[in-house]
Amino acid sequence: MRILVSNDDGVYSPGLAALAEAASEFGKVRVIAPDVEMSSAGHSITAWRPLSYKHTPLGDIEAYRVNGTPADCVALGASRWEGTDIVLSGINLGSNVGHGIWHSGTLAAAKQAALMGLRGIALSIPVPKDQPDFARLKPSIREVLELLLPDKSLTLVNVNFPHEKPKGIRWTRQSIRLYDGKVLPGEDPMGRKHYWFTVVPITETDEGTDRWALEQGYISITPLRLDLTDEEKLRAMQARHSRRAAVASGSPARARTAERSRS
Repeated sequence: MRILVSNDDGVYSPGLAALAEAASEFGKVRVIAPDVEMSSAGHSITAWRPLSYKHTPLGDIEAYRVNGTPADCVALGASRWEGTDIVLSGINLGSNVGHGIWHSGTLAAAKQAALMGLRGIALSIPVPKDQPDFARLKPSIREVLELLLPDKSLTLVNVNFPHEKPKGIRWTRQSIRLYDGKVLPGEDPMGRKHYWFTVVPITETDEGTDRWALEQGYISITPLRLDLTDEEKLRAMQARHSRRAAVASGSPARARTAERSRS
């Protein structure tokens, strides 16, 4: 198995090194990551300038750094390494749960893999105070990889480890109840206004969600998909459009058919 490892924290992140080391037990690993931190870069692609692709010493792991985004790294890396089977992104220094997955560069690397017909797995861990102890986390990383790597039905997965020793694994859904971002104004030493985008702690979480699992001390695994279509709303809007079209045409029969399709 050919495993491409990337992230958004940069090529020298300890989380990246821990993931690459763990993944090397399951196949041939190549690291391709941003040359600087690209946290919250989302799924941006560099289209206005060329990218560089430079070999970077990273222990015994073959590694390269790219002056681009996480999505750039995966697109470039998979094109340069023929036969790539799967992309692992992380381990991100900071959780990626709830609404955070929309702007996460870690998730973007995994999504780019899925867009290219590969499998993508994003892995993250909260960093409340001290840096995570990746040596202690190694058995849990191995357990997750043993579970997910062989399962080809899972094309896009989001994994979050708790900061402390995990109690176990929970399959979860994305937490969408509340938005946890806030813009705070401030001033620099010269009196000029500036703004910080910050995270506001959420006090209520729904059981069975990614955020809930982390709060309870479990590893959260959430299957995701690229299709964002709201199927229920789509069917409702199609039925509504059919009814309006039937009424506009003056056809009672078409109106009744539209009504039956709605019910």
